[in-house]
Amino acid sequence: MNYSKVTGYWVAILASMSGLRSADYDVVVYGGTSGAVIAAVQAKAMGRSVILVSPDRHLGGLTSGGLGWTDTGDKSVIGGLARDFYHRVWKHYDSAAAWTAQQKSEYGNKGQGTPAIDGAQRTMWIFEPHAAEKVFEDLVREHGVTVVRDEWLDRAKGVKKSGARIASITTLSGKTYAGKMFIDATYEGDLMASAGVAYHVGREANRVYGEEHNGVQTGVLHHRHHFGVLKQKVSPYVVPGDPMSGVLPRVSAAAPGVFGEGDTKVQAYCFRMCLTDHAANRIPFAQPEGYDAKQYELLARIYAAGWTETFGKFDPIPNHKTDTNNHGPFSTDNIGMNYDYPEASYARRREIIKEHELYQKGWLYFVTTDPRVPREAQEKMRQWGLPKDEFKDNGGWPHQIYVREARRMIGSYVMTENELRKKKPTPESVGMGSYTIDSHNVQRYVTPDGHVQNEGDIGVSAGGPYEIAYGALVPKRGQAENLLVPVCLSSSHIAFGSIRMEPVFMILGQSAATAAVMAIDAKIPVQDVPYAKLRERLLTDGQILHKVTAPAAAETTPEKKKKARK
Repeated sequence: MNYSKVTGYWVAILASMSGLRSADYDVVVYGGTSGAVIAAVQAKAMGRSVILVSPDRHLGGLTSGGLGWTDTGDKSVIGGLARDFYHRVWKHYDSAAAWTAQQKSEYGNKGQGTPAIDGAQRTMWIFEPHAAEKVFEDLVREHGVTVVRDEWLDRAKGVKKSGARIASITTLSGKTYAGKMFIDATYEGDLMASAGVAYHVGREANRVYGEEHNGVQTGVLHHRHHFGVLKQKVSPYVVPGDPMSGVLPRVSAAAPGVFGEGDTKVQAYCFRMCLTDHAANRIPFAQPEGYDAKQYELLARIYAAGWTETFGKFDPIPNHKTDTNNHGPFSTDNIGMNYDYPEASYARRREIIKEHELYQKGWLYFVTTDPRVPREAQEKMRQWGLPKDEFKDNGGWPHQIYVREARRMIGSYVMTENELRKKKPTPESVGMGSYTIDSHNVQRYVTPDGHVQNEGDIGVSAGGPYEIAYGALVPKRGQAENLLVPVCLSSSHIAFGSIRMEPVFMILGQSAATAAVMAIDAKIPVQDVPYAKLRERLLTDGQILHKVTAPAAAETTPEKKKKARK
């Protein structure tokens, strides 16, 4: 008997049973986001073996996690599998069975300034979370994509490389996935970082890329998410007007920084809450654990100063539900409480996510119960609650926090506001974005005259659709030659403010997977994929790569900025 063969056989069996054997695939996609799903589907559609290794139990990221009021910009530049996603949403709501709490004819048909339901194009852009998740599940099932869930990359020692190539990734459970190509489609960029690829966290100084709207933006107030919209100024101190009493919770006593200079802070996160006023489907807001009304003292002062826009971003989605987003000087954005999230351990991230959840639940509870809230706002808020038929395994609360920004790769090409605003040409387009260049607030600070103010909320027009470079999806040469990064792509902070939209992540996920397969076929690094062939395939698959637009006009002159900072 050949004992070596027998021994080898049982070693293989035991390794397989323990889940420790390496599984080989052409393409390994890490992430559970919308971009991850689309990347996996595209690679499988191109005939390659694919595995989707998802740290999440639910597929779709923010698209199925509460962001149903899709940020689109110019919908004509959304093509390929991304458009197919919204077509599938349309098909879902074309059935009367989808309208469980209202008639289709009762639903308002406007969203983001254009029809939410576009019958002519057979697309729908606004939807319930469970409807989006069903579409993602349908996509992976129909294409036969292998999906493993709740598998978290071992960030310390789970990425094995051979020279500049990633050989395999191992998760905390001990499972190993080897592949020819890897795609990091997480919101955090954990695979990218663990593979030794260069990246940035925070805001770059304007001088780094010759931009106008990056870095600290004290005094620039582009939206209504600041204290300047109130009829009177608000004191940040525990005892109004007395600095010796200390600052209120959710206000930083630190200096905000020098205008235009960089920092390591990131824009605020929140949960995109799905709420309902349909009584039969409503879970009333309850007091969260550890609730402390003092955390919301600023909100009470805002109401006393005349704030009346509590419900300004209760955007309607089907069946008497909302996609509720931040609106105003003190809202669902948990400003300043996420700075360490991008680099944090999994345990610390869970703490941050829980703190954000309790903050928002406390915000809701404060509005519904605190006597300082105007009666009209309080009575209206009491009509709302969490939906029983969404996020059923999480008590109606979204399973995905809105990571608006974390790590951003410093890749072969860096997208900046200059490319978005057409001040510079973009080479080798692999997709388009078009949404306003948008950053939420980064910090809440005390002004020199002793009042509270928010900083970092920027809204600048891109002047129409813009192209996104292939080089923004790939690392610098020599760092990782078989990795593509379509979510934490190579971009400055302010440019990422527009690129970070969910339809764009789907577009870039498809383009990244296409390039990955072409690199496998040609046995070349991703940095060497011939653009002419890549472009041809992307166009064949329905991607929109170009649209003639005019350069965007300057939003603010230096003189206007100087005046605003006074």
